[in-house]
Amino acid sequence: MKGKKQKEPAGMNPGEIFAALEMLEKERGIPKEAMLEKVIKAITTAYQRDHKDVLEENIIVQADEAHGELRMYVQKAVVDEEDYVDPFNEMPLAEAQAISARYQIGDVINTPVDKMEFGRIAAGNGKQVIIQGLREAERGKVYDEFNSKQHEILTGVVTRIDPRTGAASLRIGTGAESTEALLLAGEQVPGEPLEEGTHIKVYVVDVRHSTRGPQVLISRTHPGLVKRLFELEVPEIFDGSVEVKSIAREAGSRTKMAVWSKEENVDPIGACVGPRGQRVAAIVEELRGEKIDIIKYSEDPAEFIAAALAPADVVDVWMADEGKACRCVVPDDQLSLAIGKEGQNARLAARLTGYKIDIKPQSYQPEDGGEPFPAEVDAAGQERPEE
Repeated sequence: MKGKKQKEPAGMNPGEIFAALEMLEKERGIPKEAMLEKVIKAITTAYQRDHKDVLEENIIVQADEAHGELRMYVQKAVVDEEDYVDPFNEMPLAEAQAISARYQIGDVINTPVDKMEFGRIAAGNGKQVIIQGLREAERGKVYDEFNSKQHEILTGVVTRIDPRTGAASLRIGTGAESTEALLLAGEQVPGEPLEEGTHIKVYVVDVRHSTRGPQVLISRTHPGLVKRLFELEVPEIFDGSVEVKSIAREAGSRTKMAVWSKEENVDPIGACVGPRGQRVAAIVEELRGEKIDIIKYSEDPAEFIAAALAPADVVDVWMADEGKACRCVVPDDQLSLAIGKEGQNARLAARLTGYKIDIKPQSYQPEDGGEPFPAEVDAAGQERPEE
């Protein structure tokens, strides 16, 4: 009766490992030498795990790329019979001289590891390293793809909404270069409905490495989303003839955007609004009805601040002698318009200009003939109470 053919160990034989490393280098740009080092390290660690008494530094793996072969040895030091205590890492002199009469005490002998055992270890661990290398290459490719799109707008499809946190998972990109991105509840526009299958535009805030692959941080509330939408919609912004100087946004409610042009014949506000308001209307629609105030930037702070308080008219602007603060005087009947609902208009104007703004009606008179300018003003346009 013929003996059964011994089953080959599952995985990859040494020749296949070398061929796979060659492929990784040619097609994915992963250096073959670096991957071979990882394969050898994985094989060495696996053998040492199964033979805990063998010192890891005594486990040697030799790679013969020319013939596509891997061999493993355990190094043993030749010792006198009286000093022989560690059969895993030492060999008595008599046993060593039975192999070759030239061996002396202090020599090191490479003892081959059983071929079947080594084949099993190499096959399984070599395959694991190759698969891991492929995964890392794919992750690296995806990372590079999305890292180049930082601060850009991408379209994503909602795949899942976490009922506990409200966070939405989105699939962005296509094919092998697609990845999952998480739109946290804090990065969603309040009241904006999201359902599975919904296509939405998102702003790429950052791309980070993580153990599960590239982590793409996205937002629907970031001011950069508004800026990029205008770049897509307004050719004059895209070509640089109109510049977006600053944006202040309360997502889902209102945005103020300051624009400027160095070209005298270009109206920056008109360019952004578009013929019959078509350009700004398209962006408002994308932002689900969010109001957008487009303001002309000025290098004169007083002029810029007055414009930022639109739609209210500003009668006068008093600039502080020190610090970035000012007081704006408006007609009595426009005080509430200048401040806005819950202080929103003043708050956005302060963020847009970078100045603390105090708003007073025209009828206001400083008490006791004091200074017409308060020492402290908050960003919402209200005086701070004295301590």
